[in-house]
Amino acid sequence: MTTVAILDQFDYCADEAVFPDLANGYSYPVDVRMSLFHRPGEWGMVVELLGYSPRSRTLTDVLHVFGNCLIRGEPGFCTDDFFDRIENLHELTEDGKTYRGSRFARIRGQKLPIPGRLGAPLIDILRSLVLKDRSLFLANDHELRTRLPARIPLIFQLDEWQQPNDLSDSMPSEHETFQQIAEVLATGDPSRYRTQAPSNTHWSAWPDAGTL
Repeated sequence: MTTVAILDQFDYCADEAVFPDLANGYSYPVDVRMSLFHRPGEWGMVVELLGYSPRSRTLTDVLHVFGNCLIRGEPGFCTDDFFDRIENLHELTEDGKTYRGSRFARIRGQKLPIPGRLGAPLIDILRSLVLKDRSLFLANDHELRTRLPARIPLIFQLDEWQQPNDLSDSMPSEHETFQQIAEVLATGDPSRYRTQAPSNTHWSAWPDAGTL
């Protein structure tokens, strides 16, 4: 339950390629969120990367789950951590790249009007759609706790932070962001997160992501 032990888990997951990576060449980034959980003796962290894969034609919220109290699975992500969000995405495109088709997107039983014109890049349409109501696309409380015990409370959430640019060159433990996140998780004190480092988690900061 020490800062060092938490950072060791982050570094291990980065070395195993299961730490959040916004530079993923197979998925266009759309949105992110980090949720921190703590109770005496226990900690958990869920990092969501919402992204679009033109190959599979899915808009997926991938939950990266960490902690010392996981109720199943290993730190990082597993098959239970992938949540496809738009139920009729196949009706919105023929080639996976261009918007053509239905004027509505279905998600969680709701029909959302498409905010764009036919022929527009599909990724632009999806990013605009998420801006209208991101709570529909990010995880609800049940999904956040799929692998965490219900007894551990949520203490802090971040919608932006400074993410390492290249996890192959440096470990999370070398970055101020995750050093301070580890302090919050170890102590349960959100004020330990005090970095002034500029955020780079907006999709515009990762122009090469999704382009493979």
